[in-house]
Amino acid sequence: MELLFKQGDVVLFQGDSITDAGRNKEQPGDLGRGYAHLTTALFNSAYPELQVKFLNRGISGNRAKDLLNRWDADCLELRPNWVSIYIGINDTWRRYDRNDPTSAEQFEKEYRELLVRTKERLGAGIVMIEPFVLPVPEDRKKWREDLDPKITVVRELAREFGALLVPLDGLFAQASMLAPSAYWAPDGVHPSPAGHALIAKNWLKTVGAARAVQS
Repeated sequence: MELLFKQGDVVLFQGDSITDAGRNKEQPGDLGRGYAHLTTALFNSAYPELQVKFLNRGISGNRAKDLLNRWDADCLELRPNWVSIYIGINDTWRRYDRNDPTSAEQFEKEYRELLVRTKERLGAGIVMIEPFVLPVPEDRKKWREDLDPKITVVRELAREFGALLVPLDGLFAQASMLAPSAYWAPDGVHPSPAGHALIAKNWLKTVGAARAVQS
C-alpha cells in the first residue's frame, strides 16, 4: 500500500482518554504519552523528509456528542489534511457507571455529523479507529451488548464515507491470544504501553507507512 500522506500534511488525532493520554493542554503541540505520541515518533523518524505535523486534541471522558460540540475549534479551525477519530467507549461506559446510555442510533447520528462536517468543510482524509473492550475485570463482558452495535456503526460509516478503518476490537482480541487481556489493557479499556504500541503500529499500517513499522 502506498503512503497516503504528502509533504507538509497536518494530521489531527481526536478522541477520548485513550487519545488524550495525559497530554498537557496548555501546550498545543503536546501529544500525550499514548498511541498518538508513538505514532508520531515512528512516522517522523521513518519519513523525516515529509515534515508531517501531528496534533492531538483528545480529551478524557469525551463521547461522540462532546466531539461534536467542540469540532469547530478543535478540528475544523486547525485545517488538518487528515483527521483520525477514536471515539465510542465512553458512549458505552456511561450506561454502566452513570445510567446515562447513548443508543447506537444516537451514536450514529452524532458520528455521521462529525464526518459530514469534516468532509464538507475540509475535504480531509479520515482514519476511523473502532472502540474496543477486553473482559477485565469480569463485568466488562456485559458491555459487549452495548458496544458491539457501536462498533458496527463505526465500520459501516467508514465504508460509507470512504474512510480508512483501524479494526481495533479484533486486533486486541487477537493480541489477547498471545498474552492475557490485562497485559494489553489493565482495566479492559485503557491500553498499557504495549496496547498503545499495538494501536500505533496498526494505525501506521493502515495509512501505508510501512517504513515506520518495519522491525
